[in-house]
Amino acid sequence: MPDDDLDDATATWVAPGRVNIIGEHTDYNDGFVLPIALPMTVACRAQRRSDGWVGVRSRQRPGGQIDLALNSLDTARDYAPGWARYPIGVVAEFVRRGYPLGGVELRIDGRVPIGAGLSSSAALCCSVAIALRDLFDVRVSEHELIELTRAAENNYVGVPTGILDQSAALLCTAGNALFLDVRRFVRSEPDAYAQIPFDLGAHGLELLVIDTGHPHRLADGAYAQRHAHCAAAAGELGVRSLREIDSIGALDRLDDPVLRRRARHVVGENARVLDAVAVLRSGADPRRIGPMLTASHASLRDDFEVSTPVLDAAVSAALSAGAYGARLVGGGFGGSVIALVDYEAVGRVTAAVRELFARTGFPEPRTFAVVPSAGAHRIS
Repeated sequence: MPDDDLDDATATWVAPGRVNIIGEHTDYNDGFVLPIALPMTVACRAQRRSDGWVGVRSRQRPGGQIDLALNSLDTARDYAPGWARYPIGVVAEFVRRGYPLGGVELRIDGRVPIGAGLSSSAALCCSVAIALRDLFDVRVSEHELIELTRAAENNYVGVPTGILDQSAALLCTAGNALFLDVRRFVRSEPDAYAQIPFDLGAHGLELLVIDTGHPHRLADGAYAQRHAHCAAAAGELGVRSLREIDSIGALDRLDDPVLRRRARHVVGENARVLDAVAVLRSGADPRRIGPMLTASHASLRDDFEVSTPVLDAAVSAALSAGAYGARLVGGGFGGSVIALVDYEAVGRVTAAVRELFARTGFPEPRTFAVVPSAGAHRIS
């Protein structure tokens, strides 16, 4: 691309990955979630182009350069490589909604582990979205940015996600967990979300992430199948979404045992989110949410059936080494586990997980502690 096709103005925006403290597979059921933003981010360095084309480059995909005309974005989903459909989809959604964009060059550098269940994809989409918003001075609300970035992932990548990951990337603040009521947010109702103080260090605790090294792939159909199961269960129960069911006993009306299990997870998980928020808001010892994390994992494993042997092994090892609670995080089918541990126990828990993985032939896991970090923002 000739240099004279680029404008001089350039800047960099970042958006974080996330871990969800609790509230898995509840977002697309209009439920409750409680994520934090990670210190690891995806950066988008953006610059206007004068030729009406969109260029996408990624430091993680050397040689994988994509250039296409701004008016041909809709066809890109048919031939662009998977990684490029995320940023292209975001640009296309801005255009589809009538926002005045011009040509743009997007340079991506991702530091959120890919396939670890830490929402690298939403971080990518959100970093591009705020770059386009600021670069072209687009007047768009946070609410629409979240819907726009979700639509990019739904329509251009084919993963029917809810709004958990995008909301975490855009709304989280440093030092806090984000308590999001998805139904209220989607309806643009007041008090749809709140920042909940989450200072584990003050209690001598760490939130440990265990990246199992087994990547998850949500676009292979299993995630969409769970989404369909939940929609079918809601339909049989005569409600718009499973959020409207607040009693496990009400699920006895479901004849299909699979649908009953899927719904039982969602209803139980919503209750666990509310219980965890109540503990944290009260200022009580955060160790009290540990059993809720473990119960969430058991439900994801047995009722929602999205766990794997390697995830179960990581949870088991962490608990046996003294974690107060542990569970898979993200959509499942691989990825990462979180564990709530004493600061002094981080080494012991890490060693226990590595030893079990070595004995069972799993790849060596990567472990690291995380703190609640800032949402998407411009850095230069």
